[in-house]
Amino acid sequence: MLETSNLAKTTGSRSKVVEPPTDDKRWRLVIATMRRHGYAQSALIETLHTVQSCFGYLDEAGMLFVARSLKVSPSKVYGVATFYSLFRLKPQGKHTCVICLGTACYIKGAAKLLDAVESTCGLKVGETTADNQISLLEARCLGACGIAPAAILDGQVCGKLEAAELKEKLEKWHLNL
Repeated sequence: MLETSNLAKTTGSRSKVVEPPTDDKRWRLVIATMRRHGYAQSALIETLHTVQSCFGYLDEAGMLFVARSLKVSPSKVYGVATFYSLFRLKPQGKHTCVICLGTACYIKGAAKLLDAVESTCGLKVGETTADNQISLLEARCLGACGIAPAAILDGQVCGKLEAAELKEKLEKWHLNL
């Protein structure tokens, strides 16, 4: 959650030029997105997507920069970032495993898939391995109910997934360090 000390700093000054958190050149892409939309508050979601695309996740400094630049409250930025499941507030691993927990997938064994990840990698939903190799995420529905249980492994939808098959894939990811 955004700290209140930073919140007070944010809302206190309303200067036109807001400096990015660092001198990292990737902030230029974020600024270009905001400029393209005239720094309109309606550009919040697209701007957050740009930040995440550039940096891999949304950190506190990035969210505060967006809030100041678009003149929206930090709580609104945080609310949007936590409402949409595609936004990540922590760095992700090299590999991602997204398990569908929608009704069809859950009934057909999504819990077994989660157990397989936990027993193989020691991960709970939302965590990343200590070596930053594998992140485990959940989705409410992938829209792939006909091939339940489903997961997305490094961007590829895998259906009718068995726990043993998932364990095998996770072990391969660990071996390919």
